[in-house]
Amino acid sequence: MQAVSRLEVGRPAPDFAAPTTNGKTVHLSDYRGKRVVLYFYPKDDTPGCTVEGCGFRDIYQKIRAAGAEVLGISVDNVDSHKMFSEKYKLPFPLAADLDRKIAEEYGVYNEKWKMARRVTFLVDAHGNIAKIFDPVKPDVHPKEVMDALKA
Repeated sequence: MQAVSRLEVGRPAPDFAAPTTNGKTVHLSDYRGKRVVLYFYPKDDTPGCTVEGCGFRDIYQKIRAAGAEVLGISVDNVDSHKMFSEKYKLPFPLAADLDRKIAEEYGVYNEKWKMARRVTFLVDAHGNIAKIFDPVKPDVHPKEVMDALKA
């Protein structure tokens, strides 16, 4: 697995702007004061990404009760995100990284496959990286994130 480059625990998470499934442009800085589960995934409606997204859906209220929000990001477009989100009733926004700049800045873009690798950043309420999950196993990852939020 390729290691996440440039970003380290304790350092600021890069801010970004991206269109989302809720029709708004999201900035990471919009979440200041809350923790953020910022998860990058390869492609909408694929087996692993569906398992991971539905896993976050199933514990979403627990994540929010722990003072965090979930934001998924891939290089798919907003229409693809909307279909994926509606099909699986995902209650959190998915952001479209069409120009790959966010994935590149976070060091998770896979040039060979032209998509983001599956990596999650837990961002603290001050906008700093609290934990990096890399690699991620989709079936157990949401529970790992919940455990980290509880710690």
